[in-house]
Amino acid sequence: MSKLEEKTAAYIAEAKKLKLNIDDQLLTKVTKGLGPSIYKADAETIAATDKAEIQRLKDNFLIKKLGLKDSPELDKAIDEVIEQVGRSNKSKYRAIVYALLVKKFKKEGIYA
Repeated sequence: MSKLEEKTAAYIAEAKKLKLNIDDQLLTKVTKGLGPSIYKADAETIAATDKAEIQRLKDNFLIKKLGLKDSPELDKAIDEVIEQVGRSNKSKYRAIVYALLVKKFKKEGIYA
């Protein structure tokens, strides 16, 4: 099993543990799209209390990658997804958060 497959399997298991309804194929594609960042402990997770990190997530993923327009709806969606993953959960994996946001905004076609 490759390192990518190991990471993907871990994220799928975590999503199932949290009872998140994420398609395994979507999560696999989002994980692959994150590239080498998933192998760095700090970059692999999201610090939900770090305003700068949340802003980067919004700017670099939602606006640039998914092509969404900046609006309060984006902040609300990020907040809802963080709530789904669990505010106290120290393992807020970027791949899971991104996959939930892709699903929320119905942008799965980007990963087709």
